[in-house]
Amino acid sequence: MENLENLRNKLRFRAWHRGTREMDLLMGSFADRHIATFDEDALHEFEEILTYNDPDLYNWMTGREKAPANLHSRIFDLLLQHRFAT
Repeated sequence: MENLENLRNKLRFRAWHRGTREMDLLMGSFADRHIATFDEDALHEFEEILTYNDPDLYNWMTGREKAPANLHSRIFDLLLQHRFAT
């Protein structure tokens, strides 16, 4: 399981170092809240989400724009719900 833990750490770092402070906070807090429970498939789904640029992710997460249908997955839907988390 060390390999999965390394992947979790890598993704957590990427989530907290997005390039804009707003996305650092949104993606980083999401990673902190959920990444420990992700299995390998979920980690790869999250890794794919992290490849999208900040403006698109921000607009999707804040509801300014509708995310493409092909992007929806269990992890992406969880991420969209996270925007309402306190």
